[in-house]
Amino acid sequence: MALLLRAHYELAKSSLRQNRTRSYLTCLGIAIGVASIILILSLMGSISSLISSQVSQIGSDLIVVRPSSTKNAVDSVVDELTSSTQYLKSNLTMKDVAQIEKLENVTAVAPLAVSVNSLQGDDFVPSATVVGTNPNFLKIQNLTLKSGTFLRSDAKTNTAVIGSKLANSLYGTNEPIGKSLTLLGERFIIVGVLSEVDDPINFNNIDLDSALFVSANVLNTIDNSLQIQQINIRATNTDKIEETVDTIRENLIAAKSGDTNFAVLHGDSITHPAGTLFSIISGILSIVAGISLIVGGIGVMNIMLVSVSERTHEIGVRKAVGASFGNIFLQFLFESLILTLTGGTFGLILGYTLAFFISLITPFAPFISWEIFAVAFGTSLATGTIFGLYPAIKAARKNPISALKFWG
Repeated sequence: MALLLRAHYELAKSSLRQNRTRSYLTCLGIAIGVASIILILSLMGSISSLISSQVSQIGSDLIVVRPSSTKNAVDSVVDELTSSTQYLKSNLTMKDVAQIEKLENVTAVAPLAVSVNSLQGDDFVPSATVVGTNPNFLKIQNLTLKSGTFLRSDAKTNTAVIGSKLANSLYGTNEPIGKSLTLLGERFIIVGVLSEVDDPINFNNIDLDSALFVSANVLNTIDNSLQIQQINIRATNTDKIEETVDTIRENLIAAKSGDTNFAVLHGDSITHPAGTLFSIISGILSIVAGISLIVGGIGVMNIMLVSVSERTHEIGVRKAVGASFGNIFLQFLFESLILTLTGGTFGLILGYTLAFFISLITPFAPFISWEIFAVAFGTSLATGTIFGLYPAIKAARKNPISALKFWG
């Protein structure tokens, strides 16, 4: 049996070599489709890995409270994308922060009230991320300061801590300690600069290097529409993390008169806030890549039908000397599989090459896993089988006498 399969393989390979240009172009169509899928999977895997590693570095004692919705994932994302008031939807408040701080097994709590505002320093920044938080944020996030100090609860004046990239945009230097800026008509003094972290994609949904940090209480007084988008919590004892999560949830439900439009998360469940959006975008792009693969498969079928037509006499000769239905069927199916598996191999290489070049300008390193290799092999195998069946069956069903008369 193995010898017979090898004979079919050699015949198929020999036939494809006789029409190299046509075979290469057919492989290219498959390669583009597979490369698109590999690139998408690699980027999504890289994003997931990046967020997971950030959460792991912060520690297993981290708990996050976020606004939640009873809508399904697609409706929630569409609602966020189409609403101009997405920052006003949170039902989390500073009272919730104060209540969580009183609970057992809670060592630190930091709110994140995020808004986008214009800032006036030495230069003008029309749209900057402003984060209202408290002194605990630095400790919970395991951040370090390049210079200065972080926010202090006993500060007598409006103070701010700035990310290194935003500091360069506002002042042309990453050492702006003592300089002032204007936010919503209020004057703030820069007292600290964060060390560069270079993680624009993180579970806080904040580019820390391009953000300004001020007291949440102060920000709330000058921006009445502000609400808290997230509460980060550090637990004292990781062995009681599940119990602490349940206690936080029960207390918040009671304080909000039964309102459950929030989520208390920890461990692997802490993902990027826009994770659902990334998944939907990935799904849409995968569908587009799948269509490209189908087009490539149709190209394979077309080429195989042309090959069957051109080799009708050869089929007649083989049947005349004893070749069975299965022999002819496997010969042409092998040709289809060789085309798609070769195209899939090139697509795998091309996809990861593109992922590598993208990693040079983004924080997304190519994500390599056996599942992605399995997808590349599986899609190529499935495409070759599905689109090679009809030409192989058509070739195997040819009447040997009619085929021998054909000299086209």
